[in-house]
Amino acid sequence: MKSKIPIILFAFYLLLNSCSDKALKLVNNGQSDYEIVVKGDATESAYKSARIVQSYFEKISDAQLSITEESTQSVDKAKIYIGSVNGEELDQHEVRISSSNGDLYIQGGSDTALNNAVYEFLERYIGCKWFAPEVEKIPKMTSISVDLPLDYSYIPQITTRTVHSRLFYENKDYADQQKVTYEAFPRYVPIARVHTFHRFIPEEKFYKTHPEYYSWRGDKRLPTQLCLTNDAVLNIVKDSVSSLFKQYPEASVISVSQDDNQQYCQCENCARVDEEEGSPAGTMIRFVNKVAEAFPEKTISTLAYQHTRKPSKTKPAENVLITLCSIECDRSGPIEQKCADFAEDLIGWGKLTNNIRIWDYTTQFTNFLAPFPNMHTLKPNIELFKNNGAKWIFEQHSNNPSELFELRSYITAKLLWDPTLELDSLLTEFTNGYYGEAGIYVKKYIDTIHAQIKEDPDFFLFLYGDPSQAFESYLSPDLLMEYSNLFDAAEKAVGDKTELLSRVKTARLGVDYTVLEACRKGISDEYRLVTKEDASNPVVNALVLRLLENFKSTTKKGNIILMNEMGFTVEEYLKTYEKALAVAKQPNKALGKKVTLLTKPKKYADENPQVLTDGALGGNSFYANWLGFEGNDLEAVLDIGEVQSISSISTAFLQVTNHVVFFPTQVTYYGSKDNRNFKELGTVENRYPLTKKSKVNDIQYFEVNQLNDQFRYIKIVAKNLANPPYWHHAAGTPSWIFADEILIN
Repeated sequence: MKSKIPIILFAFYLLLNSCSDKALKLVNNGQSDYEIVVKGDATESAYKSARIVQSYFEKISDAQLSITEESTQSVDKAKIYIGSVNGEELDQHEVRISSSNGDLYIQGGSDTALNNAVYEFLERYIGCKWFAPEVEKIPKMTSISVDLPLDYSYIPQITTRTVHSRLFYENKDYADQQKVTYEAFPRYVPIARVHTFHRFIPEEKFYKTHPEYYSWRGDKRLPTQLCLTNDAVLNIVKDSVSSLFKQYPEASVISVSQDDNQQYCQCENCARVDEEEGSPAGTMIRFVNKVAEAFPEKTISTLAYQHTRKPSKTKPAENVLITLCSIECDRSGPIEQKCADFAEDLIGWGKLTNNIRIWDYTTQFTNFLAPFPNMHTLKPNIELFKNNGAKWIFEQHSNNPSELFELRSYITAKLLWDPTLELDSLLTEFTNGYYGEAGIYVKKYIDTIHAQIKEDPDFFLFLYGDPSQAFESYLSPDLLMEYSNLFDAAEKAVGDKTELLSRVKTARLGVDYTVLEACRKGISDEYRLVTKEDASNPVVNALVLRLLENFKSTTKKGNIILMNEMGFTVEEYLKTYEKALAVAKQPNKALGKKVTLLTKPKKYADENPQVLTDGALGGNSFYANWLGFEGNDLEAVLDIGEVQSISSISTAFLQVTNHVVFFPTQVTYYGSKDNRNFKELGTVENRYPLTKKSKVNDIQYFEVNQLNDQFRYIKIVAKNLANPPYWHHAAGTPSWIFADEILIN
């Protein structure tokens, strides 16, 4: 008995010391009376969680805490227990942080939840922040204490949280710190994640011999989607699913889902089912339920997307996961305000199933680097999804670097973990932490551009839009100047702090890119490609040259490669811009001259023929100064005012294959002195005929040279492809051609 008295007294001393002043004193003057304890049967993941606590305590205070198993814990030390030591049952996703008798308990209902609990403790109670991979704010202090009482418990309602950002996919520690998944499709068969019909029954293999497997559209079968009432199709898909699950036994989810188009089957049988169901989702759900029946231990994922977004009457099977997609929605405001029909569909699916995965969108896919002021919508949208029972949310960001990439990745992850967090506080926290002294100016930019779009309630902020749509709204010349000035101040604020300056320059890419596009379109005297002082010898705007150089160096340093989801690269963008500069410097007899259209354009560039001679050059999106023709040819006559010598004629055309925009098959030019009798001057064939491997995004100049003749009128006839080939996802719909500036010398 006598020998135990010092131990009891020491333990009593520890209890008093660790709990005095209503706080757990975990470290005092660089020393700790605590040890980290894990259960004897703890997993390797639990030990990893313990090592995280150990390493951060050392980073913060230099204190070195030992890690021990429950069975070998010391009797003379206070404890930091990692894991469910007392056998307490927690929800699978629950995190719990508590104290008792001077000991600290960090618990989780699973290995993943325990890892989340560790990072929650370090952030909530110790003040650690992780803004990006290798960008963290770790307090330095000799003592660490936690206020009492301590009893925190949290069960996230969104249990699978994914932000489509390579910051998380390529940095698992950072994903852990922000409590999101390491991959876009956890637990899925890796080669069957979405849009899988063409994988199960490829057109190349089956279409010629079995056209009945595919969609009836109009008066023929096209391989755009599958015929879902064909039993042979069902059997092939079942066989394919079975084979893939055998190939990937660790996977528990596979996608059986429509391809990325709306050309679904309208044969008699499919149409009857869809009419009975009140939605084209009817054939889909009946089909997928039959597949799911064959694999009761697996999950069959399918899409509620575009034509299948409206709920069917048939309930999805218990092991069918509905992935509901919000692709059509206006991003200028919350979905409940701007996309009420989607909110109705969410409620509708919620009445049919508890197994819903939300596929939401948070970037402009056609312009990764363009300003996209939608951050004020992230919180209400995530709350909407959560409140309607969605436990699995996939926020499709750009994956690749895009506008304010680090900030958006951080904010979205935070809100998925806890949708009650206050957005403005998160923005302030990040901008100050990541941009340092420049943070107040970056935050001011964010606040200003979001305030501006809120003042324009009619503006439709689209995932497939272009900055040129906003040149009379939140990207007006005056506002662009204001944004540029804010970033100038931000750069000045960080001075010679190289890393902070690099982050600021990356953050301003969105504004610089927009200014470059504004100059390409010539929206003001300040924002144009060339100076106007000497029309016979135009000089490139010095602002353009400076921004191009900054854009080139910043993207190179940041390894920013892509401009959009179609694979259009920064290198290609710079080349097309250099071509635009070369065009802008050329003398052009067509500039400002009258154009008369003989065929009717549709929708774009206000259907104004003068866009072809206004000196503003189209960019790589069809919204940017391009005159469009859907299903018909372009025929136009240009009057250059008087009979003049002409040696060359050129017109630019755009291609965006996934949006059914193709180069004309050929362009023919004609010349006339009287606008009645025309002489053919030459036909230019498309140098890059459409194939499955065609560049998705491209610009081609159709040019005739060495004419050496005199004319006043020039006729242009550009032949439309009319319809995409049978293998294209938009087969059976009209093709577009888009034309821009006519050049005559």
